[in-house]
Amino acid sequence: MDENEKQYIYIIQASLEPSKCKIGKTNDLDRRLKEYNNITGVSKENTYQYLFTCEVADMAVVENDIKENYGYLREEKSREIYLYNSALLKMYSDYIKTHKLFVEEIFIKTDNKKETIIVKKTTPTLKERGLATVDILNKAKKTKNDEFYTRYEDIEKEIAMYAKSVWADKCVFCNCDDAVDTDERKSSAFALYFMRNFKELGLRKLICTHYGGGLDLFNQGAKGYVFTYVFTREGFKEFKEYPKGYTGSFDDPLSLKILNEEADIVCTNPPFSIAREYWKIVIESGKKFLIISNITNVKTGSYIPYFKNNQVWAGYNRVDYFFNPKKQLTDASGHWYTNIPINDRPKYKHLKIVPLKEIPEKYKKYDDSKILLVDNCYAPSNYKKPFAVSVRPILNGLLEKGYSIIEEKSYQPYINGKAIFSRVLVQKV
Repeated sequence: MDENEKQYIYIIQASLEPSKCKIGKTNDLDRRLKEYNNITGVSKENTYQYLFTCEVADMAVVENDIKENYGYLREEKSREIYLYNSALLKMYSDYIKTHKLFVEEIFIKTDNKKETIIVKKTTPTLKERGLATVDILNKAKKTKNDEFYTRYEDIEKEIAMYAKSVWADKCVFCNCDDAVDTDERKSSAFALYFMRNFKELGLRKLICTHYGGGLDLFNQGAKGYVFTYVFTREGFKEFKEYPKGYTGSFDDPLSLKILNEEADIVCTNPPFSIAREYWKIVIESGKKFLIISNITNVKTGSYIPYFKNNQVWAGYNRVDYFFNPKKQLTDASGHWYTNIPINDRPKYKHLKIVPLKEIPEKYKKYDDSKILLVDNCYAPSNYKKPFAVSVRPILNGLLEKGYSIIEEKSYQPYINGKAIFSRVLVQKV
């Protein structure tokens, strides 16, 4: 490929397939659109149009990273096709625009005669930003409106895996808009679960907070409040207080006071877009926690140090479905994370820890730096050098089987000069 040739990533949709879109790469947006529209021959009934287009520094790497991050939203038969709705489109495009290889967004102006490529003038180029491709740092995701309701059954499934002694005589704190109302439809599933199972778990107290600003997920109004639930000799008692000036945010001074002075275990689902700040506060508090976050945190630089330093590890289960504010089922790949000890992880069975020579050739290769890359949950038992793995082995408990992360950042392999999807460098202890 000519190094001066421009590279693009696009999201395209057929008019008769509103629940799907295709994400791909090309060197010529105009030609690629025409190729799609020629698929239907002379028929004009199923025409294609771009939903999003942009220039990138390396389209193959960006496309691979999209596949890695959003594989759960791809069709099994045609892996180029992704599930589509307006929220998912924003998620895809926001991910691309915050990718380290993103250059600038492109707009396709369409009429009956021609398609014209227009560079969005409000988007600064790399040159205008004073950057070269190699200098771009991976920007944190800024996805807005990524608030999702956690399903009751996902909470029930995860907590059932822990001994009841974990919860006995503990104060549980749900501090990310975990509203409580007499109408269960306006209540957080976390709050409902702990109230329904309060005695069975042996809890001492439950504290939930409602966030009073921004998106009102639970129709609880603009005022932040603190809900407290306890069991006394007189029976269950609950209190809802609206402290003056209280926002209900997890980093509000009152929320931090509750976290540090009352809470024993934090259990909630922080929005993915603020997870970095949330993790820092909760982990530094020294309290036990069981929270849901993005499944890719394991290989994201902001979080890797926590895994490396044994401050957090994967919980038992993935969380693939949530409800959006309209109570529609939505795909958003998450996972439980915790610092509560896990003694016998069922997913250990998915790990294939064998001598290097027993790993099939198609699941092992070396990159340009001679680093071993291992796939399909294999791990060499007799290899003393660092090797790179994907997210899955870490989530399945590899770090509990005599291996440790050796770098506090993700590892970017190159094969024949081309970057492939990022990984984590580990080594046998």
